[in-house]
Amino acid sequence: MKRFLLFLLLLTAFLPTGCDAPRTRYFRMEGFAQGGSWHIICSLPRGVRPDAVQAEIDSVLLEIDRSLSGYNRGSLLSRLNAGEDLPLDDHFLVNFRLSEELWRESGGAFDPSAAPLFDLWGFEFTDGSAIPSRAQIDSVRAFIGMDKFRIDSLPDGSLHLLKADPRCRLNFNAIAQGYSCDRIGQLLEAAGSGNYLVEVGREILCKGLSARGDKWTIGVETPDRNAHDSEAVLPLQDTLRVTDCAVVTSGDYRKFYEKEGKRYAHTIDPRTGEPVTHGLLSATVIVPAESDTGRVAWPCARADARATWSMVIGRCSPSGTSS
Repeated sequence: MKRFLLFLLLLTAFLPTGCDAPRTRYFRMEGFAQGGSWHIICSLPRGVRPDAVQAEIDSVLLEIDRSLSGYNRGSLLSRLNAGEDLPLDDHFLVNFRLSEELWRESGGAFDPSAAPLFDLWGFEFTDGSAIPSRAQIDSVRAFIGMDKFRIDSLPDGSLHLLKADPRCRLNFNAIAQGYSCDRIGQLLEAAGSGNYLVEVGREILCKGLSARGDKWTIGVETPDRNAHDSEAVLPLQDTLRVTDCAVVTSGDYRKFYEKEGKRYAHTIDPRTGEPVTHGLLSATVIVPAESDTGRVAWPCARADARATWSMVIGRCSPSGTSS
């Protein structure tokens, strides 16, 4: 699901200032990946070259695209969906296993295996094609559910994906960009950064403090039913001052269509096979990087998935903070 909702309010915070700690330098990095842009504001120790760090970031984002992209026909995911039998890489395994966990926890509200449903509805029929019939929807639902897949180990130690039916397919769009933020956060920490804000496709992961010495500031725009698919900047609904957490907003108010007087939301409920009808326009989920039991694994991937989960059920998903 495409997200338009989060804006960084401190775009100049990467610049060194007179009140910075003497050995703390902030930098801004940006680029393009996964069909959109990414931005980073981070501190780096002296002796660490920002261009070298950016090259590593570009490299890991390219790796993730080659593994998880549903738009890249040569990606591991696309080839698996097409029926090829290939060894699975770490990017795929993390997203698959986390998706299994969240699918069970959500009762099917979050379900990357609903790829056939997403394709069935799509937006192609806004030009006059018919809306899918109940029979079409039910026939597709027969191939949906993360329990239709399992990971198998071969004698050579490689891991492979097994499907209950060749027509079963996966789509990691609702988790992969959050995962990308998590991987970049790991890379920055390995480079010695203790302060960063990572944004990929407007999914956000932050740690430490900004160059001004305070928490990171993130704006959440006000949902507008009339915004449709435009890129118009909307007024802010809220301003978040946060650190050591992931923040992801998901919404339908820019992604919908109308046919025969009825409005169809972009969010599809995998449990019913149809677009949601509850009227919730957006959900912002905050997942702390630390919990009572220790460091949270993949907090931005979890926030990404929970934002979609929240939009499916029409309220905040459990174990997350919604705004």
